[in-house]
Amino acid sequence: MIPYNGFVDINQLIASRLRELRLAHGLTLAELAERSSVSRSNISLIERGESSATATVLDKLTGALGVTLASLFEPPLAESSPVSRRHDQIVWTDPDSGYARHNLSPSTYSPIQLVEVSFPAQQRVAYDTSMRNLDMYQQVWIIDGTMDITVGNTLWRLEAGDCIGMRLDQPLTFHNPTDDPARYLVALVSQQHKPPRREE
Repeated sequence: MIPYNGFVDINQLIASRLRELRLAHGLTLAELAERSSVSRSNISLIERGESSATATVLDKLTGALGVTLASLFEPPLAESSPVSRRHDQIVWTDPDSGYARHNLSPSTYSPIQLVEVSFPAQQRVAYDTSMRNLDMYQQVWIIDGTMDITVGNTLWRLEAGDCIGMRLDQPLTFHNPTDDPARYLVALVSQQHKPPRREE
């Protein structure tokens, strides 16, 4: 387990958490590769902290593991606290689109996870959430700007103050169609937020 003191190499945190989650599910690299459609070599690079995986790749991996994307950004269990201080909250930026995920939730167990997202102008991110074997629901509340959110085959344009709810069982696309950045809050609820951690 990597040390956590409020400042962390995000790729090393993802590497540690991905390996921990894979082993907790009793999966080899090859088995996770088959389940996720992400190559074994790519998973190996991510687990060694040698690759900055995109949001789409991480979504495929967490979907195959039956956990939320936010699970990859949780601090070690030893640091578990019911309070999440702003200066300790982990921010991850997608190397492909530049969108930034700000994990708001404390590290103690909860079926609810909150994430603040800053989404650059004219960018798009697509997820194949139909892969998930986890019963998961999500609400998105637009704080600033405009977002086009496509759930399955239905496109919704959301402005500041609008909120959309969905079950994550079909393809999902986020697109900022404007020349200004957008910001929104994501609330996730799942039946299984965390698999059991392996004993060290």
